[in-house]
Amino acid sequence: MLTIVLIDDDPISTFVTEKLISKNVSQACQFFKYQSAKEALKEISSIKPHYLFLDLNMPEMNGWDFLDRFNPSDTEAEIYILSSSVDERDINKASQYQFVKDYLSKPLVKKYIQNIFN
Repeated sequence: MLTIVLIDDDPISTFVTEKLISKNVSQACQFFKYQSAKEALKEISSIKPHYLFLDLNMPEMNGWDFLDRFNPSDTEAEIYILSSSVDERDINKASQYQFVKDYLSKPLVKKYIQNIFN
């Protein structure tokens, strides 16, 4: 079973992402959804996800703060930033984190899912 963590303060975005992945991935998936990056950071090492999708613009702790505090040795997760921002500076900044696999724009689309999970 694939374990997937979704970190996004927008429940509609999280719902859409979960449904798209569930519909387009042949393996069974278990989702852990967080509206708070701070809460996700506390629990991530015990979840041991295969995939993690992270929004950037969130209150309290944003995606960049999460990445700065995240210890990649705690998990083997493939990390993808999933953001509505198409700002080149954000895309370039994301590429500076070696453990971030890709920067994807919202909403997640079938083509991205096929590339990620195949």
